[in-house]
Amino acid sequence: MFLSALELRNIIESSFLPKRCQCTLSPDLSMTVKVYSDRETDHLDLMKTGINAKQLNGCREINDLIAGLRSDMQHQTIAQTLHPDRKAL
Repeated sequence: MFLSALELRNIIESSFLPKRCQCTLSPDLSMTVKVYSDRETDHLDLMKTGINAKQLNGCREINDLIAGLRSDMQHQTIAQTLHPDRKAL
């Protein structure tokens, strides 16, 4: 990992503005990213665990992670719209 944990968290969290994003990094460099619907509620739009931060060695890898998270969030939103009675995965 070429960035500090603080820098990496800042890049990821700010990429989801204006939504609230919380990025946590464990000592073994396993990352969890939570994206909330808005800044006032605790309703999650996305929670992704087990991200290997050791693989985030450059801008391309970080960008790919963010793009993947946004895609997951969009697919989850579409699934909830089509099937509101199902719980999110």
